[in-house]
Amino acid sequence: MEEVKKAGVHKWSRHIARRQRKKPPHYLTFVLFVLLILLLPAACRQQPVETVAAAMPVGRAIQNKGSDTLVNLALAWAEAYRQIRPQVAIAVTGGGSGTGIAALINGTVDVANASRAMKEDEIEAARANGIEPVEFVVAIDALAVIVHPDNPVGELTIDELSDIYTGRITNWQEVGGHDERIVLLSRETNSGTHVYFLEEVVRRGEESDDIFAPQTLLMPSSVGITSELRRNPRTIGYDGLGYVDPAHEKVVAVADDSNSSYMYPSIETATTGAYPLARNLYMYTAGEPTGAIADYLEWILSDSGQEIVAQLGFVPLPADERAP
Repeated sequence: MEEVKKAGVHKWSRHIARRQRKKPPHYLTFVLFVLLILLLPAACRQQPVETVAAAMPVGRAIQNKGSDTLVNLALAWAEAYRQIRPQVAIAVTGGGSGTGIAALINGTVDVANASRAMKEDEIEAARANGIEPVEFVVAIDALAVIVHPDNPVGELTIDELSDIYTGRITNWQEVGGHDERIVLLSRETNSGTHVYFLEEVVRRGEESDDIFAPQTLLMPSSVGITSELRRNPRTIGYDGLGYVDPAHEKVVAVADDSNSSYMYPSIETATTGAYPLARNLYMYTAGEPTGAIADYLEWILSDSGQEIVAQLGFVPLPADERAP
């Protein structure tokens, strides 16, 4: 069969040579196209199988989106896991807890990162789309209250923080500082950290209509808060412990009330619950994870994954809450 095709090719070549001077260029193009069709099957048979396979994608990347508090940790996990399982690709993006949860609800991510638990209405919206969210606590964070290093204020209660952020206290002198107006910094409303601070600090963990004071400056990221705080000595803000730079930011000790002990955020105080602003960090999947996603989450909850949590300044899960 191969010899027949080659004979046909040579016959066409001689025919072209005789006709080349008599036909316009477009005819030559047509003949070359026919030659290509005749030769293509043989060329395909000679192509190594490995070359064809290499041109095909190995698989879709695990899509991981959400909390900006978790994004650096999620990136570190993805990079470390890539060294162990190079065949597994993990695409990590931030955007805030609300963004990640919304993507989980509409079915466009495999894993949603959140610095707060999903709300009931979000869970119901997911179920309405045929998605059953499954929650995994992957780390613990101690939310640090930070001020400029030149600020003499070193201790605040939850009540004082609530009064500051609602605008009932507007001058640092009212809480032992200089006679200066307080400048409020907060994460933007799509942030899970913003929601947590609203519920646990501004509203004191109670049913309340209190909201952030209208003069609060909403920052799109942790970097925005720290940049503004370093520039302006009158500011106060809050951030995950893993993002605090003690060289440029002063961490304030926090107490539940004036009768409680003031505590600084740390791995120890967050693990024991002594620090009042310790919180869980979450990953959510659409239903019980299987395959590569299940393996990845199991690794995150293992000692290896939790070592990275500590390296980035977050709080690892207690040993009895880790994967075996």
